Amino acid sequence: MHRQSRWIPAALGAARCGYISAGCKEGPLNAAIGESVSVLALIAVLAWAVIRPRGWPEAVAAGPAAVILVAVGAISAGDAGAQARRLGPVIGFLLAILVLAHLCDDDGLFKACGAWMARSAAGRPRRLLTLVFVTAAVTTAVLSLDTTVVLLTPVVFATAARLDVRARPHVYACTHLANSASLLLPVSNLTNLLALAASGLAFGHFAALMALPWLAVIGVEYAVFGRFFGSDLTPGSAGPRAQRDAGDGEARLPVFTVTVVGLTLAGFVGASAAGVSPAWAALAGAAVLAGRALARRRATPLSLLRAADVPFGVFVLGLGIVVAALVSNGLGSALRPLLPAGTSLPALLAVAGVAALLANVCNNLPAVLVLLPLTAPAGAGAVLAVLLGVNIGPNLTYTGSLATLLWRRTLRHHGSAPDLGEFTRLGLLTVPAGLVLAVLALWAGLRAMGG
Repeated sequence: MHRQSRWIPAALGAARCGYISAGCKEGPLNAAIGESVSVLALIAVLAWAVIRPRGWPEAVAAGPAAVILVAVGAISAGDAGAQARRLGPVIGFLLAILVLAHLCDDDGLFKACGAWMARSAAGRPRRLLTLVFVTAAVTTAVLSLDTTVVLLTPVVFATAARLDVRARPHVYACTHLANSASLLLPVSNLTNLLALAASGLAFGHFAALMALPWLAVIGVEYAVFGRFFGSDLTPGSAGPRAQRDAGDGEARLPVFTVTVVGLTLAGFVGASAAGVSPAWAALAGAAVLAGRALARRRATPLSLLRAADVPFGVFVLGLGIVVAALVSNGLGSALRPLLPAGTSLPALLAVAGVAALLANVCNNLPAVLVLLPLTAPAGAGAVLAVLLGVNIGPNLTYTGSLATLLWRRTLRHHGSAPDLGEFTRLGLLTVPAGLVLAVLALWAGLRAMGG
């Protein structure tokens, strides 16, 4: 029932022999020195991504770090090139979906969502939270998690202010669902695209197996949020403007844009069935909206290039090479004993737990790059367990995912920096419970549908 994805080399063939295993690697550095240099490079890249001195992009550290590791022999040029070829289609998809989401925003899609939420909530904070959960979950699944934290979060801020309700539970929902609600589709998260290739699953089979875990973790998040932010969600917490402003400022749904997004999503399914990279479907959708925006002079080639965020793509590529160097110099061998074989319930729980822990230690993208080669031989179930860990686990710490870092930046821009203690307490209440229930749902799905 497993189908080999043809748009990234066969079943991560390199992964099957230890990704870029130390045994296959020759170079001037011994394993101990190579591992030390690679660890330092990874720490430097992640620290730069968190701090971003003077606002410089993440690529400023990741690109040179990858070049240095090749230069000193921590990873060979051939292995670095192989990693670049593996990540190429994934990065291409990321850039295309960023442009697509930007154009959706320009066409007023998220403003229309904000108007719908304000009108439907009618000044009731708890109902607004429900609507934010629905909107954030769908946005994350279809347009990726970065869209939720960068484009939807400001709309949620504005909607809460318009209704004169406390924004805290609603904006926290954006970051939590950007991570945990990104489980559903292969295109919801960069980590998912990597996992799709490693699992050998078709687009539809992937989505079917992840649907129940997706619903389970969203349910846990909603139940915890309702209790944790209870005082912010009482009817009396809405100000006097709430009822008066609920129906003001209608924004029309951009039908053409929604149609293009729907066709793009259908294109993802068709591309997967044909063994073609989903990046081509994303590029087609972005091209249609970009051509329309250019013709109407609502966009310029330069604005589209900025929306693509090419430096972020360079960061992902550089980070991938740094992680490959780390794996090839011994990290893979150190982690392998911690990952049980098979897809029994205890094995899936252990794999997901290790993945969640590693994501919080070194960010979810490096974690998935490290763990996929080690779990791919065990089959799709183990790969999807990794995905549960690296997508749900990051809600525990700020550094768990790049999306959370972007969310913090958005909140600071609105003068509402999050509280570390509150964020951590909320994570402790949602992550363990959500992870366990999601793994149980995955295990049941594997028994029912195979994988």
